[in-house]
Amino acid sequence: MSGVWGWFGGGAAQKKKDSPKNAILGLRAQLDMLQKREKHLMTQMDEQDAIARKNVNTNKNAAKAALRRKKGHEHSLEQTVSQIGTLEQQINAIESANINRETLAAMERAGEAMKSIHGKLTPEKVDETMDKLREQNALSEEIVAAITSNHIGEPLDEEELEDELEALQQEQLDKKMLDSGSVPVSDVVHRMPAVANQEIQSKPSAIEEDDEEAELRKLQAEMAM
Repeated sequence: MSGVWGWFGGGAAQKKKDSPKNAILGLRAQLDMLQKREKHLMTQMDEQDAIARKNVNTNKNAAKAALRRKKGHEHSLEQTVSQIGTLEQQINAIESANINRETLAAMERAGEAMKSIHGKLTPEKVDETMDKLREQNALSEEIVAAITSNHIGEPLDEEELEDELEALQQEQLDKKMLDSGSVPVSDVVHRMPAVANQEIQSKPSAIEEDDEEAELRKLQAEMAM
């Protein structure tokens, strides 16, 4: 299968795609080795320092040799730490570049997808479609208005209906009063003489005047005191 891919250039494309990943894997393996070396050198330095302290008063030559070995380990440690820093920078740079590439590729795929979705869709076509929809909505409103505004049959006379309703109400009231043996109030009022009506209407005024006179006399009596 790899040979077939090679014929059509697929192998080269896959290799190019895997190149950043392989580079990162190689750098991480090297970084892991350097970090282990860093720990080993620090252990060696601690051991030589302990030897120097142990022989500082009893065996100066041994103490100096230990310090000399410690210095060599310190120099190697500095180089190792510098290499670790360089590798970490390289890993971060490759990872960032790979993320940028993948992000760009995703954006390109999104652009192609949007282009495929839109197809032949244009703003002019959208406007044309919206105009057609508005025309059909307006036509629908006109049809509904035409249907609801035209009443089937002759129009009814509202005033005639009101008169008939009042007649029915009066009929029901008269029937109820006859059944109870009393006369409708409306009949009593209509049958009373006009003079009597005037007297009834004038009585509240007379009562009001009497109340005012009584209030006035009461006030005069209080003032006399």
